[in-house]
Amino acid sequence: MATARRQLGYVSSLTTQTAFAPSPADFSDTATGTYTDSGINYKYITYTASSTLTVTEAGFADLLIVGGGGGGSARGAGGGGGHLLITDAYLPVGTLTVTVGAGGAGVASGQILGSDGSFSRVNSYYAVGGGAGAEGSGVDLAGRAGGSGGGGRLGGGAGVTGQGSSGGAGASGAGGGGGGASAVGANATTNNGGAGGAGTSTSLDNSATTRSGGGGGAGTSSGGAGGSGGGGAGSTGTATAGSTNTGGGGGGGATAGAAGGSGIIIVRVKV
Repeated sequence: MATARRQLGYVSSLTTQTAFAPSPADFSDTATGTYTDSGINYKYITYTASSTLTVTEAGFADLLIVGGGGGGSARGAGGGGGHLLITDAYLPVGTLTVTVGAGGAGVASGQILGSDGSFSRVNSYYAVGGGAGAEGSGVDLAGRAGGSGGGGRLGGGAGVTGQGSSGGAGASGAGGGGGGASAVGANATTNNGGAGGAGTSTSLDNSATTRSGGGGGAGTSSGGAGGSGGGGAGSTGTATAGSTNTGGGGGGGATAGAAGGSGIIIVRVKV
């Protein structure tokens, strides 16, 4: 009897392992593309606007989720949208919600704060929008927290761990750069805006692309460069917007800050 119990326990263990072995998810929506890497075949679908994903077989997928970039102010720049890369994310069968976040609006001088970027989402997986940049006219404010934090005059907003970095602090006559997915926004120096933090490169669609760069801050003498990955440049006049579908933060502009760029989502499965 003791031997029988051990055998049954062993068989039960094998059955459990087989039942929960990782298997790829599948979707019935038209794939954006296919490719082979290191002997593994993949298909992927790219979303540049909100939609749905029809999962026909539950399992695991790789996800890139980028939130909308934050809007810039007349000094501080917007932070890059949250940059979330997940390998082996579980997707259930069904029609799943896919939300691509919009970039936050920029504001003109005297309006204090830009708008935060909006979140992006696949089912229950979220990337936070970038934090807005803060003005310094009349009151010194910190940039807003977000996926990556916005730049400000008092200090930079905090980024979300695993999705982005903090924004930079300001100086007399200038605002800090927005944070990027892989680097903090630079602090301003007197009358010179700080540069935006760098974004992060991924290649789920078989093309290495950098996204979620921070915007450059504004100064009365010069604006900071936008961070790699779609961050808009700062300006002594009107700033440059974050690039569309990169989650780049909007630049700060002494006349007017610019809008952040919209986000993007890529879903990849093995085939």
